[in-house]
Amino acid sequence: MSILIGRDTRLVVQGITGREGEFHSRAMLEYGTPLVAGVTPGKGGQTALDGHVPVFNTVADAVRETGANTSCIFVPAGGAPDAVLEAVAAGVGTVFCITEGIPALDMIPVVEAVRLAGARLIGPNCPGATSPGRAKVGIIPGSIHREGRVGVVSRSGTLTYEAVQAMTDAGLGQSTCVGIGGDPVIGTQSLDVLALFAADPETEALV
Repeated sequence: MSILIGRDTRLVVQGITGREGEFHSRAMLEYGTPLVAGVTPGKGGQTALDGHVPVFNTVADAVRETGANTSCIFVPAGGAPDAVLEAVAAGVGTVFCITEGIPALDMIPVVEAVRLAGARLIGPNCPGATSPGRAKVGIIPGSIHREGRVGVVSRSGTLTYEAVQAMTDAGLGQSTCVGIGGDPVIGTQSLDVLALFAADPETEALV
């Protein structure tokens, strides 16, 4: 098993046609992540990633047409809070916000709205998550992972990479690696992730 993402993930990328969004979406798709849709307002009807991924104007359209259940946000800081709210309003259950530089005061009502909707927000200012061999959402390099039974959670993106690489070099595989983000106001805390790992029968240890 894994937590947050896995083989049943159906990913929509908000901001897929931007430079960062396109670059990391390509890496997610190449890793094997079920990336089913992208969203860029005004570019609905187009495709991204060499025609592999349909682009929609809204998350609601993407969910209706593709059954997307997870979102990854590469939207500039000014629009990222609204992007989170749009994903949750469309019924997306798990939202990863990679965007950094969002004012903390802007995120306070967003985090509360996500909680009231019964959804889960990872981030903002997070590197995402990887369930090795299953799915990768965000900007964590896929090559540093190996499949295993150790869960990883960290506030720091770079330290996540360091820990995972050291584990892989030592022959220790990971069940899921989660970077929760280093901002003062984030949607998911370390304790929340630890509870998810505790309920996962395939995770036997934690970093």
